[in-house]
Amino acid sequence: MRSTALARIVVGVVVERRKAKSPWLDFLWRPISVLVGTPSATPWTQIGEESEATTFYAGEAAIELHRTETANYRDNLSSRTPALWIVLRPRLANSSSSAFDILMVTADPSEGEALTDAANDLVATVPMPASIIDTIDRFIAEHHVERPFNKRQRDRGEPRIPGHRSENTKNSK
Repeated sequence: MRSTALARIVVGVVVERRKAKSPWLDFLWRPISVLVGTPSATPWTQIGEESEATTFYAGEAAIELHRTETANYRDNLSSRTPALWIVLRPRLANSSSSAFDILMVTADPSEGEALTDAANDLVATVPMPASIIDTIDRFIAEHHVERPFNKRQRDRGEPRIPGHRSENTKNSK
């Protein structure tokens, strides 16, 4: 499928694996940040370790910017903490590679919230880096078109009375 994005911002996704305090799970995973650009590390390279948490560079993704979503980007940037939504999809349990595939990274809050309804996908927000804020701000300045809100009016025809036939309906006797 061909993308209609006018701009793309390449990012590297960083995730954290933390020991779970649950009898049903071994680990809890969550995205914790994005790196601007593409790191030279291979996906799923361990980049840090603390007592109960390990961080990994999960791989590369692209934030796609569309001219029709500039109002949503503007709302995101005007919030106190602009965020990116990261969607990770679990791999099969018998897979010998990484635990997740990076499905997408988006700056559109509406799209990010809509993705939280997906079955097993892990959707989380991370703070948006300043350089991405600047890029998106320039994109909005270049492509935003204010669209007036037009509320549709109901057709105010004759009110329908239940059980009453319209004059246009012919009786066939």
